[in-house]
Amino acid sequence: MIRVIAGEKGQGKTKQLIDMANSSVRNADGHLVFIDDDSRHIFDLHHAIRFVDTRTFPLSNYRELVGFICGILSQDNDITEVYIDGLTNVVNKLSSEDLIKLIAKLNMLSGSNSVDFIVGINSKKEDLPEEAKALLV
Repeated sequence: MIRVIAGEKGQGKTKQLIDMANSSVRNADGHLVFIDDDSRHIFDLHHAIRFVDTRTFPLSNYRELVGFICGILSQDNDITEVYIDGLTNVVNKLSSEDLIKLIAKLNMLSGSNSVDFIVGINSKKEDLPEEAKALLV
């Protein structure tokens, strides 16, 4: 399953993602991963959540992000949830078409690996493509 949290900067998307992850880790049947483009919120997350700062990894498009996520999933078969904060910061150039392709890839990974993806996007909800609007929390 894929869920999307969208809104403009300052609307509380990161806090919502952190709260969801911290709440979920208490009852999780597996491991959780939180991907972000900086480490400002590392201490806001429960210590059992694996935090990944993408600044040291050059992710320039959605394909590289998918490969990056596949690498994470291949190292731990017990991951049940992956949170991605600030998708448009993690991948700098993400067109609407690329977002649709990313959603399709994440959907495939979700089904084949039993992983839920919760993605925060810096965008007005009305500006998202229909495929992303259908996944809004």
